[in-house]
Amino acid sequence: MSTEAGSRRAPTARVDTAGSGRHSGNALITAKAMQSEPDSPEHHRQRSEFIRSFVQKSRAPQVADNEAPGVPNTIVQFWHDPARLPEDVRECISSWSRWETCGYAHRVFDTAAAGEFISHLLEPDHVRAFTRCYHPAMQADYFRLCYLFVEGGLYVDADDVCIANDISSLFDGGRLKIQPLCYDIGSDSMVSPAAFLQPGADDEGWIFYFNNNPLIASQGDPVIKRALERATQLLHGAADDEFPEIQSTTGPGNLSRTIFELGAASAIDNRVLVLRDWDSIAVSRWPLSYRRDARNWRLSNGKCFHAAVQDMQ
Repeated sequence: MSTEAGSRRAPTARVDTAGSGRHSGNALITAKAMQSEPDSPEHHRQRSEFIRSFVQKSRAPQVADNEAPGVPNTIVQFWHDPARLPEDVRECISSWSRWETCGYAHRVFDTAAAGEFISHLLEPDHVRAFTRCYHPAMQADYFRLCYLFVEGGLYVDADDVCIANDISSLFDGGRLKIQPLCYDIGSDSMVSPAAFLQPGADDEGWIFYFNNNPLIASQGDPVIKRALERATQLLHGAADDEFPEIQSTTGPGNLSRTIFELGAASAIDNRVLVLRDWDSIAVSRWPLSYRRDARNWRLSNGKCFHAAVQDMQ
């Protein structure tokens, strides 16, 4: 999940609406307009192969994105309930809030503040979609797309610990910066970037995809816009008693599919920059106390969050 924090005190969620107008982003579009292929095994294979090819490309100099707006020096996080922020997650957040002394803004939103941000700056369709996010992790997924589309900045999950001494390069240029991942089905484990980023590296059981953490984008980024459109459509399309799968609806699956479909339609090399060394910037802290209960989305996927909490008590 995501969060914003102060140093040793519980973070205070803040919503800044000054000087910002409402953004529609054409967020709710029809399934026909999306022209998405069914989420079949073949589609998954094609998506993985596309991402493998994309992330393994040689690091030849790319055209500068001088015309793209820059990334604001803002670090954004989310935690659904600041009154019940675990101490170990607070420590993770403080590793990012320390950058305030270097001129970076650090903002943490809870569920209420995120909903207020969306209602002030986006459309009723987005508000309704956010209310359909039944788990805090899903809320964090959807909110990061909303925030980055409206404001731009660096979104990072609350359980990531910043270990870098300099983060300025993350804000250079205007391209979307994302982290590639690779999962090995056979060993049920992640493949190290040093292995899967090598040109030609592949295995029958490897699945290549893009993480939605971190996300670093300029305001109105077209990939973020499309991912937000798709997530909004899926949430609106779910039945009232349905709990859509989190990963494919608002998480890495949604982002990976978005980039694949945009890349199949046009070149996106100059829109997306692959973060090959994110592990030198931040590490995901494991274990954390919340991972043992219903706040861990893996234990609550497809369930009403509050019901899942009661089941585990």
